[in-house]
Amino acid sequence: MIEAFIKGITMGLLLCIAVGPVLFSVIKHSINVGHRGGLAFVLGVSASDTSLAFISNFFSQFFTSLSSQKVAISIVGSTFLIVLGIYYAFFKKIRIRDRIKRTPPVFRKRDYLQLFLSGFFLNTLNPGIFIFWLTASTTFITHTINERIVIFVTALLIVLGTDIAKVMLANKIRTRLTPRNIHLLNRINGFVLMCFGIALIIRLVI
Repeated sequence: MIEAFIKGITMGLLLCIAVGPVLFSVIKHSINVGHRGGLAFVLGVSASDTSLAFISNFFSQFFTSLSSQKVAISIVGSTFLIVLGIYYAFFKKIRIRDRIKRTPPVFRKRDYLQLFLSGFFLNTLNPGIFIFWLTASTTFITHTINERIVIFVTALLIVLGTDIAKVMLANKIRTRLTPRNIHLLNRINGFVLMCFGIALIIRLVI
């Protein structure tokens, strides 16, 4: 279980450092509508992540009947992690398009649901996020159900915790998001994904 916990931490951190539209939206909403509005948005993102992780694991369960092919399927998933890492490290480019309002608007309580749904659908409709969870569930297909629960719950809690931290530190994070730093984060994320995928393949083969 300790190994599963470590893998969950690693997977959660991988998703946390990924630079994408959700990160900029978290910062934008946190500055525009305050911390409470930002928290409503990230709770929607977290609900989306939880749903996608569950759906991905549910579909991967169809492969469990192919017991002789579990290792091969897991290797395919690990290989896709490596490909995803190469994309992040060398090809992914992010442009900051969201504009931050200088004066926060009057914020009403009924708008919390709208922000929650906004975060949910923005994350759900991002194909990269769904591919990430589907790849992860396929990669860990050889693990027991209890181990997979530990891995994914740990990852989801880490992602939620870091998203909350982004809300609280939105102004400081925004000033750090220079093109150079964004490119550096993408490369770090890519190299970690590649190393993680290679390590999983080596473990499976051995």
